[in-house]
Amino acid sequence: MAEQDLPFTSHLEELRKRLMIAAGAWFVAFLGCYAVAEKIFAYIAEPVKKALPEGNTLVFINATEPFFTFMKLGALAGFLIAMPVIFWQAWSFVAPGLYSNEKRFVFPFVFVSTLCFASGTFFGFFLVFPQIFTFLISFGGSEFAPMLSMAGYLSFATKLLLAFGMVFELPIVIFFLARMGVVDHKWLAAKRKYALVAGFIIGAMLTPPDVFSQTALALPFVILYEVGIIVARFFGKKPVSEEDEDEAPDEA
Repeated sequence: MAEQDLPFTSHLEELRKRLMIAAGAWFVAFLGCYAVAEKIFAYIAEPVKKALPEGNTLVFINATEPFFTFMKLGALAGFLIAMPVIFWQAWSFVAPGLYSNEKRFVFPFVFVSTLCFASGTFFGFFLVFPQIFTFLISFGGSEFAPMLSMAGYLSFATKLLLAFGMVFELPIVIFFLARMGVVDHKWLAAKRKYALVAGFIIGAMLTPPDVFSQTALALPFVILYEVGIIVARFFGKKPVSEEDEDEAPDEA
Protein backbone atom coordinates (compact mmCIF):
# COMPACT_ATOMS: atom_id res chain seq x y z
CA MET A 1 0.00 0.00 0.00
CA ALA A 2 1.00 3.61 -0.42
CA GLU A 3 2.28 5.40 2.67
CA GLN A 4 -0.13 7.38 4.87
CA ASP A 5 -1.09 10.83 3.59
CA LEU A 6 1.08 13.65 4.94
CA PRO A 7 0.07 17.28 5.58
CA PHE A 8 0.48 19.66 2.66
CA THR A 9 3.27 21.54 4.46
CA SER A 10 5.19 18.28 4.84
CA HIS A 11 4.98 17.75 1.07
CA LEU A 12 6.29 21.27 0.51
CA GLU A 13 9.18 20.65 2.90
CA GLU A 14 10.01 17.38 1.18
CA LEU A 15 9.84 19.06 -2.22
CA ARG A 16 12.17 21.81 -1.00
CA LYS A 17 14.63 19.22 0.29
CA ARG A 18 14.65 17.32 -3.01
CA LEU A 19 15.03 20.51 -5.05
CA MET A 20 17.94 21.65 -2.88
CA ILE A 21 19.76 18.35 -3.31
CA ALA A 22 19.16 18.36 -7.08
CA ALA A 23 20.27 21.99 -7.36
CA GLY A 24 23.35 21.30 -5.25
CA ALA A 25 24.37 18.39 -7.45
CA TRP A 26 23.83 20.55 -10.54
CA PHE A 27 25.91 23.39 -9.08
CA VAL A 28 28.84 21.14 -8.19
CA ALA A 29 28.75 19.58 -11.66
CA PHE A 30 28.55 23.07 -13.19
CA LEU A 31 31.72 24.19 -11.39
CA GLY A 32 33.60 21.15 -12.68
CA CYS A 33 32.33 21.57 -16.23
CA TYR A 34 32.94 25.32 -16.33
CA ALA A 35 36.59 24.71 -15.45
CA VAL A 36 36.99 22.74 -18.69
CA ALA A 37 34.26 24.50 -20.73
CA GLU A 38 36.70 25.57 -23.44
CA LYS A 39 37.72 21.95 -24.09
CA ILE A 40 34.09 20.82 -24.04
CA PHE A 41 33.12 23.50 -26.53
CA ALA A 42 36.00 22.56 -28.83
CA TYR A 43 34.72 18.97 -28.79
CA ILE A 44 31.05 19.71 -29.46
CA ALA A 45 31.99 22.21 -32.19
CA GLU A 46 33.72 19.51 -34.26
CA PRO A 47 30.68 18.72 -36.47
CA VAL A 48 30.23 22.33 -37.57
CA LYS A 49 33.97 22.93 -37.96
CA LYS A 50 34.20 19.99 -40.36
CA ALA A 51 31.24 21.35 -42.33
CA LEU A 52 32.77 24.83 -42.67
CA PRO A 53 34.94 25.65 -45.70
CA GLU A 54 38.65 25.22 -45.17
CA GLY A 55 40.14 28.12 -43.22
CA ASN A 56 36.83 29.12 -41.60
CA THR A 57 36.04 28.72 -37.93
CA LEU A 58 33.54 29.92 -35.35
CA VAL A 59 33.74 33.57 -34.30
CA PHE A 60 32.44 35.76 -31.49
CA ILE A 61 30.87 39.11 -32.26
CA ASN A 62 31.17 40.85 -28.88
CA ALA A 63 33.71 40.79 -26.07
CA THR A 64 31.49 39.03 -23.53
CA GLU A 65 30.28 36.25 -25.85
CA PRO A 66 32.98 33.66 -24.98
CA PHE A 67 32.45 34.17 -21.24
CA PHE A 68 28.68 33.72 -21.33
CA THR A 69 28.91 30.92 -23.90
CA PHE A 70 31.26 28.92 -21.67
CA MET A 71 29.08 29.64 -18.63
CA LYS A 72 25.97 28.41 -20.43
CA LEU A 73 27.85 25.35 -21.66
CA GLY A 74 29.05 24.61 -18.13
CA ALA A 75 25.47 24.78 -16.87
CA LEU A 76 24.19 22.48 -19.62
CA ALA A 77 27.01 19.95 -19.26
CA GLY A 78 26.61 20.07 -15.48
CA PHE A 79 22.91 19.33 -15.83
CA LEU A 80 23.64 16.26 -17.94
CA ILE A 81 26.19 14.99 -15.45
CA ALA A 82 23.86 15.64 -12.50
CA MET A 83 20.90 14.05 -14.27
CA PRO A 84 21.04 10.72 -12.37
CA VAL A 85 20.86 12.63 -9.07
CA ILE A 86 18.03 14.82 -10.40
CA PHE A 87 16.05 11.79 -11.57
CA TRP A 88 16.70 10.10 -8.23
CA GLN A 89 15.35 13.09 -6.31
CA ALA A 90 12.28 13.27 -8.57
CA TRP A 91 11.58 9.61 -7.93
CA SER A 92 12.22 9.94 -4.18
CA PHE A 93 9.62 12.71 -4.01
CA VAL A 94 6.84 10.68 -5.67
CA ALA A 95 7.83 7.30 -4.18
CA PRO A 96 5.93 7.73 -0.85
CA GLY A 97 2.69 7.92 -2.81
CA LEU A 98 3.34 4.65 -4.60
CA TYR A 99 2.55 1.09 -3.62
CA SER A 100 5.37 -1.13 -2.46
CA ASN A 101 5.31 -3.19 -5.66
CA GLU A 102 5.73 0.04 -7.68
CA LYS A 103 8.71 1.28 -5.66
CA ARG A 104 10.86 -1.51 -7.03
CA PHE A 105 11.09 0.47 -10.27
CA VAL A 106 13.28 3.17 -8.65
CA PHE A 107 16.64 1.84 -9.85
CA PRO A 108 15.42 0.91 -13.34
CA PHE A 109 13.76 4.33 -13.63
CA VAL A 110 16.91 6.28 -12.80
CA PHE A 111 19.13 4.10 -14.95
CA VAL A 112 16.84 3.81 -17.98
CA SER A 113 15.82 7.50 -17.94
CA THR A 114 19.46 8.58 -17.93
CA LEU A 115 20.35 6.00 -20.58
CA CYS A 116 17.49 7.07 -22.87
CA PHE A 117 18.37 10.74 -22.66
CA ALA A 118 22.07 10.03 -23.21
CA SER A 119 21.23 7.79 -26.18
CA GLY A 120 19.16 10.55 -27.74
CA THR A 121 21.93 13.13 -27.44
CA PHE A 122 24.49 10.60 -28.71
CA PHE A 123 22.31 9.81 -31.72
CA GLY A 124 21.77 13.48 -32.50
CA PHE A 125 25.39 14.54 -32.06
CA PHE A 126 27.19 11.74 -33.90
CA LEU A 127 24.68 10.75 -36.58
CA VAL A 128 22.55 13.82 -37.28
CA PHE A 129 24.72 16.87 -36.60
CA PRO A 130 27.31 16.27 -39.34
CA GLN A 131 24.59 15.90 -41.96
CA ILE A 132 22.56 18.88 -40.77
CA PHE A 133 25.45 21.35 -40.72
CA THR A 134 26.89 20.13 -44.01
CA PHE A 135 23.52 20.70 -45.65
CA LEU A 136 22.76 24.07 -44.05
CA ILE A 137 26.19 25.57 -44.67
CA SER A 138 26.38 24.32 -48.27
CA PHE A 139 22.92 25.80 -48.85
CA GLY A 140 24.48 29.26 -48.64
CA GLY A 141 26.42 28.63 -51.83
CA SER A 142 29.98 29.56 -52.69
CA GLU A 143 29.33 33.30 -53.03
CA PHE A 144 28.74 33.83 -49.31
CA ALA A 145 31.23 33.19 -46.52
CA PRO A 146 29.73 31.54 -43.41
CA MET A 147 30.49 33.33 -40.14
CA LEU A 148 28.89 31.36 -37.35
CA SER A 149 29.11 32.74 -33.81
CA MET A 150 29.91 30.69 -30.72
CA ALA A 151 26.70 31.68 -28.94
CA GLY A 152 24.54 31.03 -32.00
CA TYR A 153 26.01 27.58 -32.54
CA LEU A 154 25.67 26.57 -28.88
CA SER A 155 22.04 27.73 -28.78
CA PHE A 156 21.22 25.83 -31.97
CA ALA A 157 23.08 22.69 -30.88
CA THR A 158 21.49 22.75 -27.43
CA LYS A 159 18.00 22.95 -28.88
CA LEU A 160 18.64 19.95 -31.12
CA LEU A 161 20.34 17.83 -28.46
CA LEU A 162 17.54 18.47 -25.96
CA ALA A 163 14.98 17.61 -28.63
CA PHE A 164 16.63 14.26 -29.35
CA GLY A 165 17.12 13.57 -25.64
CA MET A 166 13.46 14.25 -24.83
CA VAL A 167 12.19 12.18 -27.76
CA PHE A 168 14.21 9.22 -26.52
CA GLU A 169 12.39 9.50 -23.17
CA LEU A 170 9.12 8.50 -24.86
CA PRO A 171 9.13 4.87 -23.59
CA ILE A 172 9.55 6.17 -20.02
CA VAL A 173 6.56 8.50 -20.43
CA ILE A 174 4.45 5.68 -21.86
CA PHE A 175 5.54 3.42 -19.00
CA PHE A 176 4.17 5.81 -16.38
CA LEU A 177 0.98 6.50 -18.31
CA ALA A 178 0.42 2.75 -18.65
CA ARG A 179 1.14 2.14 -14.95
CA MET A 180 -1.43 4.80 -14.04
CA GLY A 181 -3.98 3.24 -16.36
CA VAL A 182 -4.20 6.31 -18.59
CA VAL A 183 -3.28 4.28 -21.68
CA ASP A 184 -2.84 0.62 -22.53
CA HIS A 185 -1.09 -1.23 -25.35
CA LYS A 186 -4.31 -1.76 -27.30
CA TRP A 187 -5.13 1.96 -27.27
CA LEU A 188 -1.57 2.85 -28.25
CA ALA A 189 -1.60 0.37 -31.12
CA ALA A 190 -4.88 1.78 -32.38
CA LYS A 191 -3.38 5.31 -32.40
CA ARG A 192 -0.24 4.27 -34.27
CA LYS A 193 -1.05 6.31 -37.37
CA TYR A 194 -1.49 9.45 -35.28
CA ALA A 195 1.88 8.83 -33.65
CA LEU A 196 3.46 8.76 -37.10
CA VAL A 197 1.97 12.15 -37.93
CA ALA A 198 2.90 13.52 -34.50
CA GLY A 199 6.49 12.39 -35.02
CA PHE A 200 6.88 14.41 -38.20
CA ILE A 201 5.10 17.43 -36.69
CA ILE A 202 7.50 17.38 -33.73
CA GLY A 203 10.40 16.96 -36.14
CA ALA A 204 9.24 19.98 -38.13
CA MET A 205 8.87 22.09 -34.98
CA LEU A 206 12.19 21.22 -33.31
CA THR A 207 14.61 20.83 -36.21
CA PRO A 208 15.78 22.99 -39.14
CA PRO A 209 13.49 23.10 -42.18
CA ASP A 210 15.11 20.28 -44.13
CA VAL A 211 13.78 16.81 -44.80
CA PHE A 212 16.80 14.96 -43.40
CA SER A 213 16.79 16.50 -39.90
CA GLN A 214 13.00 16.30 -39.60
CA THR A 215 13.05 12.64 -40.59
CA ALA A 216 16.01 11.98 -38.31
CA LEU A 217 13.90 13.07 -35.34
CA ALA A 218 10.60 11.62 -36.52
CA LEU A 219 11.87 8.08 -37.17
CA PRO A 220 13.24 7.55 -33.63
CA PHE A 221 9.95 8.91 -32.30
CA VAL A 222 7.96 6.34 -34.29
CA ILE A 223 10.32 3.48 -33.39
CA LEU A 224 10.28 4.40 -29.70
CA TYR A 225 6.49 4.63 -29.83
CA GLU A 226 6.48 0.98 -30.90
CA VAL A 227 8.83 0.21 -28.02
CA GLY A 228 6.37 2.02 -25.77
CA ILE A 229 3.57 -0.28 -26.93
CA ILE A 230 5.65 -3.28 -25.84
CA VAL A 231 6.41 -1.59 -22.53
CA ALA A 232 2.71 -0.90 -21.96
CA ARG A 233 1.86 -4.52 -22.74
CA PHE A 234 4.18 -5.91 -20.07
CA PHE A 235 4.15 -3.17 -17.43
CA GLY A 236 0.77 -1.51 -17.87
CA LYS A 237 -1.92 -1.52 -15.22
CA LYS A 238 -3.83 -4.77 -15.23
CA PRO A 239 -7.62 -4.89 -15.53
CA VAL A 240 -9.44 -5.12 -12.19
CA SER A 241 -10.38 -8.76 -12.82
CA GLU A 242 -6.72 -9.72 -13.33
CA GLU A 243 -5.60 -7.79 -10.24
CA ASP A 244 -8.22 -9.55 -8.11
CA GLU A 245 -7.08 -12.88 -9.52
CA ASP A 246 -3.45 -12.14 -8.67
CA GLU A 247 -4.33 -11.03 -5.13
CA ALA A 248 -6.59 -14.03 -4.46
CA PRO A 249 -5.14 -16.38 -1.80
CA ASP A 250 -3.83 -19.68 -2.99
CA GLU A 251 -6.09 -22.62 -2.25
CA ALA A 252 -4.75 -25.35 -0.03
